[in-house]
Amino acid sequence: MFDQEILSEAQGLIDQCRAAELWVSTAESCTGGLISGALTSVPGASDVVGACFVTYSNEAKQSLLGVLPHTLETHGAVSPETVGEMALGCLLTGAANLTLAVTGIAGPGGGSAVKPVGLVYLACASEISGGVVEIERAAFGDVGRDEVRRRSVLQALQLGRRVLAAV
Repeated sequence: MFDQEILSEAQGLIDQCRAAELWVSTAESCTGGLISGALTSVPGASDVVGACFVTYSNEAKQSLLGVLPHTLETHGAVSPETVGEMALGCLLTGAANLTLAVTGIAGPGGGSAVKPVGLVYLACASEISGGVVEIERAAFGDVGRDEVRRRSVLQALQLGRRVLAAV
């Protein structure tokens, strides 16, 4: 289901979480659960994978993760502010010590001049860093829906690994 590059990164993140005795959870929008799917493709992932949220709608982002309506109205669903609140909201559920969040425009439609297809924001929050959220912006371009989602999964896993390696 997932290519070797993604499976390798997922295995690496699972191994790092296991070694650090941490739980990981996800809050996903444009990837629709693919990050959690990659993580749970690793045998034994149940040792470290907690709750995973697919919050595709703004209502789900608000009700499940506590994203503020003001944030969505002011900045939109695809923004660093929203992805940061998604990561923190996921962390505050108590289901994990490390969270990965992603929101973006996978296409083929939905883009604009300001927020084009292929724009994705990713975030990682962790208890061990005092709830600090690392946010990244990716501009993959209009490379096709599946490729935007694949690259988003890969970058999210790599972000989680970098955050864990830094603490």
